[in-house]
Amino acid sequence: MDTPGRMMQQQIQQGQKMQQRQKLTILGATGSIGMSTLDVVARHPDRFEVFALSAHARVDDLARLCILHRPRYAVVANAGDSAGIARLRDLLAQAGQDTEVLAGEQALVEIASNPAVDAVMAAIVGAAGLPPTLAAVRAGKRVLLANKEALVMAGPLFMAEVEKSGAVLLPIDSEHNAIFQSLPADYDGSLTRKGVRRILLTASGGPFRQSSQEELARVTPAQACAHPNWVMGRKISVDSASMMNKGLEIIEARWLFNAPAEAIEVVVHPQSVIHSLVEYVDGSVLAQLGNPDMRTPIAHALAYPERIEAGVASLDLFRIGQLDFEPPDSQRFPCLDLAYQALRAGGSAPALLNAANEVAVAAFLDGRLTFPGIPAVIAAVLDEIPALALDDLAGILQVDAQARRLAQQRVAALAR
Repeated sequence: MDTPGRMMQQQIQQGQKMQQRQKLTILGATGSIGMSTLDVVARHPDRFEVFALSAHARVDDLARLCILHRPRYAVVANAGDSAGIARLRDLLAQAGQDTEVLAGEQALVEIASNPAVDAVMAAIVGAAGLPPTLAAVRAGKRVLLANKEALVMAGPLFMAEVEKSGAVLLPIDSEHNAIFQSLPADYDGSLTRKGVRRILLTASGGPFRQSSQEELARVTPAQACAHPNWVMGRKISVDSASMMNKGLEIIEARWLFNAPAEAIEVVVHPQSVIHSLVEYVDGSVLAQLGNPDMRTPIAHALAYPERIEAGVASLDLFRIGQLDFEPPDSQRFPCLDLAYQALRAGGSAPALLNAANEVAVAAFLDGRLTFPGIPAVIAAVLDEIPALALDDLAGILQVDAQARRLAQQRVAALAR
């Protein structure tokens, strides 16, 4: 399989052609990635133009962003929020804004695949981001991938569509962006041919890196969302605290870089200064360093293969003083092993893992499940639903729905 190699060569070729102003669609504009993207875009009005913005339900925030950036379209993903949609239209009308308001999944697909769009920031969290992200890929767009679930749920399908359409796929996760920067520029999808021994994904360890099992049983949503280094949304913050975020990134790395599970290793690095590393067979280890600020990988992907100002402070190594590393504790964080299990099982197993995790995290945030209950629900779903081969989006979404139903049942059982 040499899709990643062709993908990276396309990125270089298409990036060199992009001298005119890029029209951007930002899926998930009111989230942390979306806001960081708009911050970088605003620093370069000569390079970027906002074409469309979407949000799930935060219509006041979406209206404010539309007034500031004047997109052609604004999409409320939650089509059932008729009051919110009407409010968004009213707010924009009061501001004299001519942005057209759309709603629902099909509208997300339309703004992701619109012929006028050059690049799509795919930053919708969870399975909901898969259909519009896949639509952007099928339309041959430059896709800035922050929605890791797209590759977790549908890795083979997704990468096959990238190859077929000639889309440009650029990773936004700080870890995968760091790996992308540390691999050879002519990486052809073969670790062996390029002398790569392994990929090292760094993890901060989250807020509970040194917590006991007794302490983990008493963790609150507020504690889980208080990440020591990064400012993120609630769901991804809980994933980071459980290390499922790193588990999902392992699966994502497998598809982005055509790397087998045994060539992907996690290293806990509490300072979050080294964002990931690539080890070569000659003993060299290349790493990408920087302050923990998502504007760095966003700016890198927006301008690739060029470099642009991102508003990020220079890294002060003297202030940092030292960098620490340790192996992950699989007993404290069983989600990591569950992710490796799903990756090795293949087929629908990663989609099952992702769906069960989304349900379990939502239940934890709602106070219906303990923090250790998250991996318990995921393990039950993986054990009870067999992994099947999947080759289309409909089948993937069907498996996703099946896993969610079972996960809800397990949450209810654990809550008794």
